[in-house]
Amino acid sequence: MIAPEDLRYHASADGDLAYRDTGSGDLVVLLHSGFVDHRLYDAQVPVLAERYRVIVPDVRGHGLSANATKPFRWADDLAGLLRDLDAGPAVLVGVSMGGGIATDTVLEYPELVRGVVACGAATSDFRYTDPWYEEIQAEYARTLAAGDLDGWLAAFLRVAHGPHRDAGDIDPDIGRRLREMALHTMGKHRPGEPDFHVPMADTWTRVPKIDVPVLAVNGSLEPDDLKSAAERLVRAVPDGRSVTVDGAGHYVNLERPAQFEAVLLDFLRTLGRP
Repeated sequence: MIAPEDLRYHASADGDLAYRDTGSGDLVVLLHSGFVDHRLYDAQVPVLAERYRVIVPDVRGHGLSANATKPFRWADDLAGLLRDLDAGPAVLVGVSMGGGIATDTVLEYPELVRGVVACGAATSDFRYTDPWYEEIQAEYARTLAAGDLDGWLAAFLRVAHGPHRDAGDIDPDIGRRLREMALHTMGKHRPGEPDFHVPMADTWTRVPKIDVPVLAVNGSLEPDDLKSAAERLVRAVPDGRSVTVDGAGHYVNLERPAQFEAVLLDFLRTLGRP
């Protein structure tokens, strides 16, 4: 994995955390989904950097960031980075797991956040109930236990096309990019290593206290339970909005980059200056 020229490192209490830092202006932070890294946003970074300062972390345990050696929360890691940058408050944009990190962070550190965009996400408490995803979770467990990385990757890539399409229905380059990033992150870990991540609990009960604008972006081909959870999120906050991108699945920014960027830029314009 070749590091971009604008890669920086934040010295956390448990190892160095990598992040891209480019552009200038109001702060926008792009948070990637699980198992991948900052490269998820390669198309969006130059577009946003024309108007904003763009930070793209590799969250702990992913990409070029350190693995955990003790209990941690991703929201705490992000808060430490934002305080170190002293450039906020920030608009947090997250895909999937990254969207959960964004909502966790605004709940725990509201002073650091001025807007949230959750893409294919709700809160970190969200759990799929769709049998399609339960099957994927079972495949994750089975393949990891058997040391079957190819089988695990096949299950991981099913998330990209979702329950309403086959693998051949999406651009093969998307699968290639996701596979490359996932292989790098999985290569950082060993079978049976401790999971030090501490999940946040009771996030749904706290969501109504979020007092910044929240935008949910979902592909029309996402599982119904995820789309319902995203709508629940935006209904629960004082200023919630939602956009559905037709014909896209979980990775809207990869499948429909121009539409995703237009939606994001429009949301950012509505926020004005911090």
